[in-house]
Amino acid sequence: MGEKNPSAEGVSLAVDLGGVRMKNPVNTASGTFAFGSVFEGFFDVSRLGAITCKGCSAEPWPGNPAPRMCEVPSGMMNTVGLANPGVAAVVEQNGAYLAGLEERGCRVILQAAGHSVEEYVAAVELIEELAPWASGVELNISCPNIARGGALVGGTPESAAEVVRAVRPRVRRPLLVKMAPVRVPEVARACEAEGADALSLINTINGMSLDVRTRRSRLSRPTGGVSGPAIHAIAVRMVWEAAGAVKIPINGMGGIATWEDAAEMILAGATSVTVGTANFYDPTCAERIVGELAAWAAEQGVTDINELIGAVEC
Repeated sequence: MGEKNPSAEGVSLAVDLGGVRMKNPVNTASGTFAFGSVFEGFFDVSRLGAITCKGCSAEPWPGNPAPRMCEVPSGMMNTVGLANPGVAAVVEQNGAYLAGLEERGCRVILQAAGHSVEEYVAAVELIEELAPWASGVELNISCPNIARGGALVGGTPESAAEVVRAVRPRVRRPLLVKMAPVRVPEVARACEAEGADALSLINTINGMSLDVRTRRSRLSRPTGGVSGPAIHAIAVRMVWEAAGAVKIPINGMGGIATWEDAAEMILAGATSVTVGTANFYDPTCAERIVGELAAWAAEQGVTDINELIGAVEC
């Protein structure tokens, strides 16, 4: 199955992710695709439906000390800590390229990060002011809330709702919420009730990897976020749960490395699919999946990929 399959030519791949109108359902995950330009040497990034940029906060964050990443079976683990130079620096350094990418037809979603409600508000206000060309804003509510003992900002329906409620009036564009893999149906409903336009899930799953010789963590912190094929089946299940709990669209991610992985997400209820860890070891993966999804849709006998969203039979 491949992009040149003539049977795929009549298939419409356009999807609407809560107001982010994508020419195809393939997106890239925050933190795995930088700000897009570094991948131009591998393929024309504008062929993707969207990219989600690395999360940024109102002020620069240094992130966690090294080592920040390690391999685990069928995936990787990271504790990068959302290191970033801040919204203003991100826009100054990447704004011209990202605005041009929008003009070329690839939607740009900027991700806002924070350790408190106030930090999220400050980040989205800067994005609104400095990045008018972006098609959407994604809130990463999987950050630790420093003021509340390090618990996830969006770890409960109440805390997730609090952030979305504070941010929603300040964002004039589509607002996506990137959820932690906890209490999915409840948190999903809470975000929808407060005005989220779409949900992105799942984020990494907390894990631990130990060096049995040194008896220490292989990262600078005891635990880190596991991503890659190892978590794919869990991600599909959580996307299916979220799709059954809300009416707003789902941006599905978690271990997508092949068109089959992406197709699973769509059948489970995802409107768009997001490639993450695979970008590190197969930088052309996302582009290839675009054409392969078209061929799959044609094989399924449909002319519009939207007909396959949530079409699982079980």
